[in-house]
Amino acid sequence: MKRNNRLAAAFKGFQFILILSLISCGVSKSVHHTPEVSTYALETPKVNKINDSTFSFNRNYLTKNKQQLWELYIQGNPLQLGYNNGALTQNLMQRQEEIFFSKVEGFVPSKFKQKLLRGFLKWYNRKMYLNVREDYQAELYGLSQYSSDKYNFIAPKYLRSLYLHGAHDIGHAMQDLAMVGCTSLAVWNENTEDGQLLIGRNFDFYVGDEFAKNKLVEFVEPEAGIPYMSVSWPGMIGVVSGMNKEGITVTINAGKSKIPLTAKTPISLVTREILQYAKNIEEAIAIAKKRKVFVSESILVGSAHDKNAVIIEVSPENFGVYRVENTSRVFCTNHFQSEAYKDDRRNQKHIIESHSEYRYEKLQELLEEKKKLNPEKMAAILRDKSGLKDQKIGYGNEKAINQLLAHHAVIFSPEKRLVWVSSNPYQLGEFVCYDLNEIFSGTDLKESLQAKTTLNIARDPFLDSEEFNNYEISKMLETEVSAAINKKEDIALTDDFIPYYQSMNPDYWLVYFQAGKYYFGINEFSKAKTEFEKALAKEITTVPDRENVEKYLKRTLKKLK
Repeated sequence: MKRNNRLAAAFKGFQFILILSLISCGVSKSVHHTPEVSTYALETPKVNKINDSTFSFNRNYLTKNKQQLWELYIQGNPLQLGYNNGALTQNLMQRQEEIFFSKVEGFVPSKFKQKLLRGFLKWYNRKMYLNVREDYQAELYGLSQYSSDKYNFIAPKYLRSLYLHGAHDIGHAMQDLAMVGCTSLAVWNENTEDGQLLIGRNFDFYVGDEFAKNKLVEFVEPEAGIPYMSVSWPGMIGVVSGMNKEGITVTINAGKSKIPLTAKTPISLVTREILQYAKNIEEAIAIAKKRKVFVSESILVGSAHDKNAVIIEVSPENFGVYRVENTSRVFCTNHFQSEAYKDDRRNQKHIIESHSEYRYEKLQELLEEKKKLNPEKMAAILRDKSGLKDQKIGYGNEKAINQLLAHHAVIFSPEKRLVWVSSNPYQLGEFVCYDLNEIFSGTDLKESLQAKTTLNIARDPFLDSEEFNNYEISKMLETEVSAAINKKEDIALTDDFIPYYQSMNPDYWLVYFQAGKYYFGINEFSKAKTEFEKALAKEITTVPDRENVEKYLKRTLKKLK
């Protein structure tokens, strides 16, 4: 259950900074910047609508498969890529903008407050375009031509598209990973069934269920560089999870960051560059090292050429590479492991206080249980909802590998050039298999996209369980409890509401903490004390969360004296 007060505050803070950053561009030095695109040949796309879910232009193609994943194939020079992408995904992209900005519009309604804050924030995005490759700016320019006019009051289309590519970076930097708690791993040699490299990842970037609805699996054949695939959302040219035709994979995991003082290169554009131009690990490291980022991030890079994987750890002030020795597996959660960050106090504090180390230990435990991994076993790891030693910690607990909020999960077999992409909901739906050798072979595209459906991984049986249905109910009930706590509704919850709410997810600490806060707010301190004590008996997500429960209990005990 992620719709708790902490996540709501996290998202609100993220929206606050981002919307102000976007508002500030109206007086920023970069407001008049547009990329030079006249050097690129352009054929304005004329999209052929085959049916409601299939569109094409020359060899560019958009379709929705039976698992409800959108599949996009585009090719051309940077400007043409942007135009082709925008023309084919226009409705999806504009819908994604609407979902995102509908959450933001009401947050800073006061024109007066916008004006006051504008002076402080006007410089925030002023240097971003200076840190983004010109060819990517051209691509973004082409894509942005199909953005909605509805939000031009926030920023011109091109700048809006550029700045939104920093959403992942800003989100986790502002709120200490409350929105981003990804898990990834790579195994090879004795740890896999065939001895080949196998990589799995959960992308736990949560901006609401609607935002995750239209997943986009992109296959990009650029005029320069290496063809690649990625999984993200409409309007995104950066990469958060992807693999290129040479068998290089990238996945990103947020690290502990300072609040950035100025935007530089969005991490998703660094990983995009790695996929487009790197054939091995050393080339990937060289690309990452030359880019200036504005948050801390771990980039797990797998390589078919090297038959190995490393973690590139980047931050505004440091750079490290974590390589394993005498083992054939790499785990990546949300803390740094390289020698370069050994004495980093922020990283050390994060290991102690967050849920990152817990998930790392859970991966170790699962690898002891599941020998000789194959894609199906990897999917089972990514879907695991239990705590250490199979403890029941409640559905939606951030200490679980599967937090039941993932935007997507992906499995890569780099040496075979195979990739499996999860379908909704979360990573529980069927994993669809794609063969990059087939897709980028120049053969019939529709046949290529469906070439390996026999290798798909079945949906999780948990989807058909009473427990999953109860979890979905608990998320809806959480909204009512939060409203009552925050007094957004002038009604009291009925006597049987709280027990029913808790019964839908009985092992989760938060349902007891929320009940305690509700009772505290209506001055029923004896009941509040009981609920806070129940919460403390459960597996609480982080040290700050536990301290918050203890603080409420202490206040409650004072009231009872």
